[in-house]
Amino acid sequence: MIDYDLDILARTLYGEARGEYTTCGPAALIAVANVILNRLKRGGKYGKTLTEVCLKSRQFSCWDSEDPNRPLIQGERLEEDPLFIFCQQVALKVNRGIWPDLTRNSDHYHATSCKPSWARVGKIRLRLGRHIFYKLDE
Repeated sequence: MIDYDLDILARTLYGEARGEYTTCGPAALIAVANVILNRLKRGGKYGKTLTEVCLKSRQFSCWDSEDPNRPLIQGERLEEDPLFIFCQQVALKVNRGIWPDLTRNSDHYHATSCKPSWARVGKIRLRLGRHIFYKLDE
């Protein structure tokens, strides 16, 4: 069993990147975890704990109240899903620095199906599946 912060991180990975896992493998989950850890390292701007970073309003859509993923990632049956169990392992290993930062220090990402106002071509660090990763905070 993992602690609360790592559980929230694993649920965020599942909610944000499980669809990409089928095409990109573990890299999809690792990259989202990298962004969350990079935000944590930036200090209080995004939150002071993994939970604060993951649950900060309007940052990770799977936690938005209107998002259909939210009931899924909050469900107790999630812990029976082998992919969620793998998300827990990813959360633990990325947090401990066992797995590398694939995103080259990115602190933002979005799906290729949208283009947020903050997206800047010159700040792209990685394209992975249907996600684009950026380092916006310098």
